Amino acid sequence: YIFFDDDDDSFRYVLGDSAMHQMAQSSVFLSGMGGLGVEIVTLHDTKQCETWDLGSNFFIRKDDVSHHRTRVEAVCPRVAELNPYVHVDMLSSALDDNTDLSFLKKYQCVILTEARLSLQRRVNDFCHMQRPPIRFIGCDAYGVCVRVFCDFGEEFEVSDPTGEEPKEVFIQSITQDNPGVITCMDNQPHGLQTGQSVVFREVNGMNELNGSVRQVSVLSPHSFAIGDTSQLQPYAHGGFFVLVKTPKTYRFETLERQLCDPQVLTPDFSKPEAPLQIHAAMLALDTFQEQHSRLPNIGPSSSLSVPYQVPVNTDLVCCLSRTARGSLPPLAAAVGGLASQEALKAITGKFAPLQQWFYLDAMEVVRPLQSYSAEEFSPRGDRYDGLRACIGESMCLELHKLRVFMVGCGAIGCEMLKNFALLGVGLTTNSGEVCITDPDLIEKSNLNRQFLFRPHHIQKPKSTTAAAATLDINPDLQVDAHLNKVCPATEGIYSDSFYSRLNLVVTALDNVEARRYVDSRCVSNQRALLDSGTMGTKGHTEIIVPNLTESYNSHRDPPEEEIPFCTLKSFPSVIEHTIQWARDKFENAFAHKPSIFNSFWQTHSSAEVVLQRMQSGESLEGSFQVIKLLSRRPSQWEQCITIARLKFEKYFKRKALQLLHSFPLDTRLKDGSLFWQSPKRPPAPIEFDLKNSLHFAFIVSTARLFAGIYNIPYSDKDLSEEAVTRILSEVPIPEYQPSEKSIETDETAKKPDQMKMPLSSEEEREAIMQLEKAIVTDCVTEEKLRMTPLQFEKDDDSNGHLDFVASASALRATMYAIEPADRLKTKRIAGKIIPAIATATAAVAGLVALELIKVIGGYEFESFKNCFFNLAIPVVVLTEPAPVKKTLIRDNIYFSIWDCWTIFGHEDFTLSDFMNAVREKYGIEPTMVVHGVKMLYVPVMPGHSKRLKLTMQKLIKPSVDRRYVDLTVSFAPEADGDEDLPGPPVRYYFSCNGETP
Repeated sequence: YIFFDDDDDSFRYVLGDSAMHQMAQSSVFLSGMGGLGVEIVTLHDTKQCETWDLGSNFFIRKDDVSHHRTRVEAVCPRVAELNPYVHVDMLSSALDDNTDLSFLKKYQCVILTEARLSLQRRVNDFCHMQRPPIRFIGCDAYGVCVRVFCDFGEEFEVSDPTGEEPKEVFIQSITQDNPGVITCMDNQPHGLQTGQSVVFREVNGMNELNGSVRQVSVLSPHSFAIGDTSQLQPYAHGGFFVLVKTPKTYRFETLERQLCDPQVLTPDFSKPEAPLQIHAAMLALDTFQEQHSRLPNIGPSSSLSVPYQVPVNTDLVCCLSRTARGSLPPLAAAVGGLASQEALKAITGKFAPLQQWFYLDAMEVVRPLQSYSAEEFSPRGDRYDGLRACIGESMCLELHKLRVFMVGCGAIGCEMLKNFALLGVGLTTNSGEVCITDPDLIEKSNLNRQFLFRPHHIQKPKSTTAAAATLDINPDLQVDAHLNKVCPATEGIYSDSFYSRLNLVVTALDNVEARRYVDSRCVSNQRALLDSGTMGTKGHTEIIVPNLTESYNSHRDPPEEEIPFCTLKSFPSVIEHTIQWARDKFENAFAHKPSIFNSFWQTHSSAEVVLQRMQSGESLEGSFQVIKLLSRRPSQWEQCITIARLKFEKYFKRKALQLLHSFPLDTRLKDGSLFWQSPKRPPAPIEFDLKNSLHFAFIVSTARLFAGIYNIPYSDKDLSEEAVTRILSEVPIPEYQPSEKSIETDETAKKPDQMKMPLSSEEEREAIMQLEKAIVTDCVTEEKLRMTPLQFEKDDDSNGHLDFVASASALRATMYAIEPADRLKTKRIAGKIIPAIATATAAVAGLVALELIKVIGGYEFESFKNCFFNLAIPVVVLTEPAPVKKTLIRDNIYFSIWDCWTIFGHEDFTLSDFMNAVREKYGIEPTMVVHGVKMLYVPVMPGHSKRLKLTMQKLIKPSVDRRYVDLTVSFAPEADGDEDLPGPPVRYYFSCNGETP
């Protein structure tokens, strides 16, 4: 049984409807309920709960141990409550060499954990022989080494090997040649590979290409050949192509055959030999188990005989032997995420499967045995015995007294808290603490991947709910939950003093801006930062250690490409444009304008007072738009329907007519080329048709939103087709009159924030007339001077928000002959949803928690690992972090981003005093002083020389409670003619002891 809801949008974004349907009809057998098994969901187990299990299985509680429950009895009810739509069975009968395996025939996938190699061989052979074959996955975690093996049969067809959504790429030109060469518009990269195929649409001139599929031969990132086009009509203009996804067949060998000649995935290219070495070492461990019916003892290494002729890493064999009985929860989480993704591939046929082995080790966390006594790793009868066997008692104590700050309690945050609980991070008895903060509330869509939350937690704070769930796993933790956003506004809470009490910071964020801010605070306060993120099946981790690595802000991702304003307003070419247009319409009409309206009337006491001030010639900011809203304010549901109908006419008919009036279809540019050619699409006016369900959906959803911002009641009866039709039959539609105004471009278009521009005399007169009319004809009460702004809420299907965006986007797409998007895709784009899947989340959190152990242990730079993975392909790449860069000042004196110079001043300390202090203390000649974006001293700037006599207090104007500021001081280079160089931050304290003056 696979544990995903058929209504789970997040998984559907990643896997697609077909894969979701296949999952819903599949049955999966999972055996083994240790630390690894529970990561991929477990049905079968025969063992009893022990204290040891509390440190590796987050579903087992102390009560289960004291009541002598079996592991399957303890875990299955807690797994079942994750999804009430899934039926969970449990099986506790023996699975060994004598078991009749015919019961496995009803499963599509079998996963074994904690199974000896001989049993894995037997079960795999059985699965491989079935027709169709049963997909087999074997997973093992022994201390600091893990492995995954996949066998999906002799022929396993995959419908979509990569999972990447094909993009429409517009064409610049097509040559009439053999071969014909296609060049992409604006040098856009096509992202194709030789041998792939593309399909063509909307090509003008070379019409024979439309709908045809051609195999490509890549010539450059922006061009490719498609075979003979010499006999086709000459290319005129326009068109685009889309990658055609073709199924691919993968072939697998049995476990028995793969033992001698393994096909492995290499995650760390600095250690290309490691997978085969771990393979040999783990086979030696398998042999030991078969011979002795047990694992080697903890501590001094037992003798493992490594089979096959491979280079032996004696350190690896030693580490595996002495830790094999132990468990390292983060490593199990990481490999469990990967194995879970392989299970999804097995039953959906989507994404490229692992072929066929994956090995990973965490040898770096193992302390040299000779440095400690045997007791350092010996069991003590508590929940940390498995962990202690891997990293030792001293490191366990370091984790227990750790003080960590985690920002964000979403998907990654929940997984991190689970790892903290299993590792014993921040125990009360050791004066440790886990401080977490997240301002968000739990939404229904969170439940599929934020596994600490349940349906009854919806609309409760994420942080406090996650804290309570974490304490349920490990009651000994000290968890302090906050509801704050970490940003400049909360620096009074998350101050330097706060950071000084921390050991490290963990980010579990979903945006770059917040990451950059937290990173800057960590650099400023010399604190390690562990960052990670996921998008669909992809994930990354980044480890930032003071004085060793670069920081997050040391590298810059390319900025997200914004859609030009004129494209959104008049010339959409792809569905993303129409969805963003609809989302902007929602924001402007139902959020921005009501907010401006409320702000205006909070400033001005009454309509009469406003009228008097305007009549006296006073110009009031925002009055024109606000009075227009007031004069057009509906008071009944019928008027909301009327407004919606007029909006339809404006958006989907008049806009098209006006564009075609301004730019007829035969319009040509100065160079003689057609105006309406790709990527510009000419619009076609839409005639309103109430029988069209899309038209009806737009009218009803729009009317509901207007009723919402004006607080107008309506009933379900008002939403009926009969009631809406009756109202619409009486709505007068003014005849269209073309305007001679030029079409707005990026330079001329009015944006929402331009409401505050000064009014023309004509607009002032119109506003006064409208306000007079509103006051005379309708009593302008205090209630009518209020509106209710709407915040776009994508997850509540009953509020009509997504109905409006989906219908408006689809209508605009129809108007421009763009293929409309379904509701799910519209929701993802309009809601700016980053596709997420629990497998990737578990993997990144596990990898980050591994690095946490290394950071706290003070390990060497070479032991740290950043990671990028894509579980869909699958690719896992481990790399060393970027070492910190050092800048030469002079005479072998360097500085890095982690350095911070300090200058202590006093109330009368001048800018000249500051520069002299820097000169005397650090031996450089200051040439420029900057505070943030404000230039305090630049010699070439007029008047700046006079600032040297001003006090630092007067120049900076700090807030009352501000103790210091960080300044950038540039200095003269050694060689003449070179540009001035910025030095490290100079922290200037306003008093000589660093206290608030």
